[in-house]
Amino acid sequence: MKVTHAETLLLDNIEPYRGGRKWLFLRLFTDQGIVGLGERPTGHLTNLKSQIALLHDFCERFVVGESPFDIENLWQRMYASNHDYRHPGMDSTPAISAIEMALWDIVGKAVNQPIYNLLGGKCHQRLRAYAYMPAEGIWEKPEKAGEVAAQLVEEGNSACKLDPFMPYYPLPRDFPLKTIRHAARIFRCIRDAVGDELEVGIGTHGQFSTAGAIRVAKTLEEFDPFWFEEPVPPENVDEMARVAAHTSIPIASGERLATKYEFAELLEKQAAQIIQLDVGQCGGILESKKIAGMAEAHYAMIAPHMYVGPVAAAAAVQLDTCSPNFLIQEYNGNDLHAEIFVDPIEFRDGYIAPPEGPGLGVELDEKVVERQRCRD
Repeated sequence: MKVTHAETLLLDNIEPYRGGRKWLFLRLFTDQGIVGLGERPTGHLTNLKSQIALLHDFCERFVVGESPFDIENLWQRMYASNHDYRHPGMDSTPAISAIEMALWDIVGKAVNQPIYNLLGGKCHQRLRAYAYMPAEGIWEKPEKAGEVAAQLVEEGNSACKLDPFMPYYPLPRDFPLKTIRHAARIFRCIRDAVGDELEVGIGTHGQFSTAGAIRVAKTLEEFDPFWFEEPVPPENVDEMARVAAHTSIPIASGERLATKYEFAELLEKQAAQIIQLDVGQCGGILESKKIAGMAEAHYAMIAPHMYVGPVAAAAAVQLDTCSPNFLIQEYNGNDLHAEIFVDPIEFRDGYIAPPEGPGLGVELDEKVVERQRCRD
């Protein structure tokens, strides 16, 4: 079997724009009629012409004419054969991720197995997931956090994430004690409302200085947060490790890191014990499996990031299912995430059910694709 050509699909997302205003999908075609599906996560990008060009460049130079089974060799060629590409970055690595997950989709379809069965088999019958606690009105009225928490528990959720410190930028900075104490009141209202029934992760975006992060952690420790996410900017691993050494709250990080090489430093320096890799950005499914294995050797858990479109989300589900150190999966979808597939991935009562179909286990609804296709 050989890959014959590639096609990109740029779709308009719907409000709320989970995974970006645009979704960029990739289809790889083979001479045996099997088509593989991948996704280059777009995040907050809007002008994607350069990313589309990069996808086609990678496919034409490295993938077309090759066997889709040679995933490791193709990955190494895409990553390392050009001097300017051999570095983790949020341009080349997400493109490699999209191609890699499409190759895995082909392989799974060729052997009629879900990808997780090709990477060790099913470790989890269902996948615990978490959603965001909406921030609207909570800062002004902390009691509302308790009301929302009670509703989440009633809906079957066992975990959520809350971004209590606004605005995100500039970075890094410190918040005054009054602001920190107010955030603590929000967490107090949640605990008063639902007790220990709901895990609550502290969501930040590398907002704090090292000293500021330690001060926040000390104040919020009494509420036993699920994690403290990116307490400082992720590029200085030593400073994140310093925060980790000063708090009992588990540190989570990884959504802005790429390849095993960056995650190795994070783990070796004990900067985080909850690894939030993004399958669509860090290098793809096999690279994510390697990172998960490194984390397992450090007794660290994975909680994959999912501010992506539905195809990259499906790839994350494949990883989760076959990873023994899977903790929880972020779920950040809208109605289109489900509508775009013939048989959508099911999120219910705080859990995701792994699909049983071959490859990624999903198939695009072509009518919906045509309706949402970007015409600009």
